[in-house]
Amino acid sequence: MSATALPSTVDLTPGRPAPLADSGTLVWRGLARWRRDPGPLVASLGFNILIVLMFAYLFGGAMEVPGGGSYREFLMPGMFVMTMVFGISLTTIAVAEDLERGVTDRLRSMPVAPLAPLVARAVTDLLFALVTLAVLLVTGLAVGWRAHGGPGATLGAVGLILLLRFALVWVGIFLGLVTRGQTAVVAVQTLEFPLGFLSNAFVAPATMPAWLGAVAAWNPLSATVGATRELFGNPGWGGDSWAAQHYLWLAVVWPIALVVVFLPLSVARYRRLNG
Repeated sequence: MSATALPSTVDLTPGRPAPLADSGTLVWRGLARWRRDPGPLVASLGFNILIVLMFAYLFGGAMEVPGGGSYREFLMPGMFVMTMVFGISLTTIAVAEDLERGVTDRLRSMPVAPLAPLVARAVTDLLFALVTLAVLLVTGLAVGWRAHGGPGATLGAVGLILLLRFALVWVGIFLGLVTRGQTAVVAVQTLEFPLGFLSNAFVAPATMPAWLGAVAAWNPLSATVGATRELFGNPGWGGDSWAAQHYLWLAVVWPIALVVVFLPLSVARYRRLNG
């Protein structure tokens, strides 16, 4: 199928667009692309598994968990969140490619609900994140990670991880709408690592210089990592800062704040395309 081809089930008849139906059709288009070209999905999953194995078996012996406990149980909540961060570039690339190949312009010229492409992208990437998280959970179990918080707490932790990913999807959508060219996309990919490592995922903020530790403690990723460690019953860094004492609360507030900022920005930018 050509880059600008669209599913034959999109309603092209004149009249009022059907947002839910159009969004569902475009989600199906995204899933169909996975089936035809599973390479990006397989490569992303393989990369995430490789990172887990590297930290668990290559670096794990040199790491000490404050207060004792299993390093692999300490590691996995940070890795779950890091995989959500890595999804920013995947979203950015998908949105930028649709723009460059004319898919977005084609959709805007058709009687499709105005915001259906953005909603479909958010849903499709959240489904991708769900598959990724499921694979990482299994990988974690294979290397010795366990959740000790009970079914309710475990589901709560998974929910917080996916909530963060949903917020980061809108960050990726906005970046995909404003970036141009491969250089810009590479820049987005490059920023994922400092964003992830400047958190409590692998290093205690207390061990950093005071100003850098404060930045790490208030990183939205730190809130989700800290909250999920608590809910999973895994060892963590702790800390005396206000942020460290309220990670569960911040793990909800930060993603909502990101959505409140980047969803309207994405919608506004999308409406101004070729305007």
